[in-house]
Amino acid sequence: MSKHYNLEKVREIAGGDESFITVIVEAFLQEIPPDLQSMQLAIENSNHKMAYQFAHKMKPNLDMFGIDLLREISAMEKWSDTHKPASHIQKQLDRIVTTLTTVIQELQEDFIK
Repeated sequence: MSKHYNLEKVREIAGGDESFITVIVEAFLQEIPPDLQSMQLAIENSNHKMAYQFAHKMKPNLDMFGIDLLREISAMEKWSDTHKPASHIQKQLDRIVTTLTTVIQELQEDFIK
């Protein structure tokens, strides 16, 4: 079964240093869950500006880990410039939450002993 992440860019940044790869993964696992939760809360509370900030903050990490959510994150950023209700972005939010929950589980299984 294939993973929902790709470490190609992480390995490139780490220059083959396996312990540094683990540090990068651990940083991801510390940052992304609270950011994801905060973004969800911001959307639930129709705080468009805060939702944008968390979506935008996550984008480089998602790219670095090869997580295919850039369309959804971009949609989230665009939504935050509107006054549309949360229901307008719910589909993208659901995909972000589902995918990142899976990635977090996979990374924990692969790196956290």
